[in-house]
Amino acid sequence: MNNVEIFNNTKEEIEELETVKEVLEHAIKKEKLDKVEFNVIIVDNNYIHELNKNYRSIDRETDVITFALEDDDKVVNGSDTRVLGDIYISIDKAKAQAEEYGHSFLREICFLAVHGFYHLLGYDHQTKEEEVVMFGKQEEVLSECGIKRENS
Repeated sequence: MNNVEIFNNTKEEIEELETVKEVLEHAIKKEKLDKVEFNVIIVDNNYIHELNKNYRSIDRETDVITFALEDDDKVVNGSDTRVLGDIYISIDKAKAQAEEYGHSFLREICFLAVHGFYHLLGYDHQTKEEEVVMFGKQEEVLSECGIKRENS
């Protein structure tokens, strides 16, 4: 049994969060994972700025930041459930980037959530080769869920 919790720590109502959860559940199935849990926390620019400054020494806001609790397939907390960690998404950055890239807020917030999910699994995009793999996986998941760039 998988457990994906989404927390909206903003004052805004975000109707897209149910779809975000469905997309993440699809990604979990696609990766053939079972008994994983992680959190998605929606925050504002000020909150994510502080996280970025305190944990990455980068003094600006970012769109998504992850805190992975494992580096491999080890069992966490003495149970057989893998606790992957937390994904923080800035609603402000998601809205701005959706507008900048000319697609829907739904597409952007789903992209950021799936991007964070793959970071929790250890994927990265520091090199071109890593980027091709990670972004390929993200786009497959989004496409299979009908979340396309041209949505508006």
